[in-house]
Amino acid sequence: MNKIWGYIIIISVIVGVFTGKVELLTTCVFDSAKSTIETCLNIFGIIAIWSGLMKIAEQTGLIEKMQRLVYPLVRILFPEVPKNSRATSNIAMNIGANIIGLGNVATPLGIKAMEELQKENKNKKRLSKSMMMFLVLNMASIQLIPTTVIALRTTYGSENSVRIVVPVLIASFVSAFVGVMIVKLFYKEDK
Repeated sequence: MNKIWGYIIIISVIVGVFTGKVELLTTCVFDSAKSTIETCLNIFGIIAIWSGLMKIAEQTGLIEKMQRLVYPLVRILFPEVPKNSRATSNIAMNIGANIIGLGNVATPLGIKAMEELQKENKNKKRLSKSMMMFLVLNMASIQLIPTTVIALRTTYGSENSVRIVVPVLIASFVSAFVGVMIVKLFYKEDK
């Protein structure tokens, strides 16, 4: 991918030089850099707010309550994972963080859950059914509050940044349901 971007940049500079539009190319580069920094700062602000709220929720015991709320679903979707496994709590926390739109908080939990699931995996060269299920749920990423998308829409001047919430809910629920059904019906473990 780095080579592709490198070629695109080199070709753009060459075309800019030969067409006499080096000044326009320079202006576009600096405008894009400025826009990128502004977008990152806006997203960082929203992530900082949500991360702070998540820390408060953790200290007040709300996260533990949310984990207990999600736990029965985790047991249904991951029956192969032992009840006392660290993977179970990491999966529940990851799903909970994704639900409230904290994808950046959910990522480290997801990595820990996958590491724990790999420890329990009998065939280390192939994903277990639990690993596949977890991957599907993370890709679907059911979110009640899609904070990053709302932040991007706000940054770029959307009149109603939260209008995206209902379509995101529908799309993520449908994709999660279809993915779970495919894993449950068609995934076969090695014997």
